[in-house]
Amino acid sequence: MQCSICKEKPATVHLTQIVGDKMQKLDLCEDCAKTKGVNDPAGFALGADLMFGLGAAQEIEQAGGGVELKCSRCGFTQADFKKSGRLGCPECYKTFSEGLGGLLKTMHKGTRHTGKAPETMRSSTEDADRLKILQKKLEKAIESENFEEAAQLRDEIKQVTERSLAPKNLAR
Repeated sequence: MQCSICKEKPATVHLTQIVGDKMQKLDLCEDCAKTKGVNDPAGFALGADLMFGLGAAQEIEQAGGGVELKCSRCGFTQADFKKSGRLGCPECYKTFSEGLGGLLKTMHKGTRHTGKAPETMRSSTEDADRLKILQKKLEKAIESENFEEAAQLRDEIKQVTERSLAPKNLAR
């Protein structure tokens, strides 16, 4: 098996990373493993960063169409990203956004961080937002004398209110 980086020497170091349900393998020769800092057993956490960086940089390079992108704020380049597996500043996310979108989708559930919240809190927040929207629609329907739509909105508001007031089924 050939080295994934130099593609010349036989691979003697084999790294495997599993993200979600996808498995990524990286095979390195001794020289490439040493230059990437994977030559000592304590450095295998670095191996995961190395793997992540290679995959991410390849994705960004493909999205950039072969043009070397450079962050206007910190000067971070694709080569820097490939080397470290990390971005330099918040502006880098905008600069490299095209390639990062696909990468983040494969690693996470989406491309937007929504944070963690208990299910009951999330559903009650969603219900409150939904009630505000429905209330505004109801006011507009009444103003325009569209009473059929107003009746439907009233019924929907009633359902959402009952659902939000119903005791939540908490597992303990």
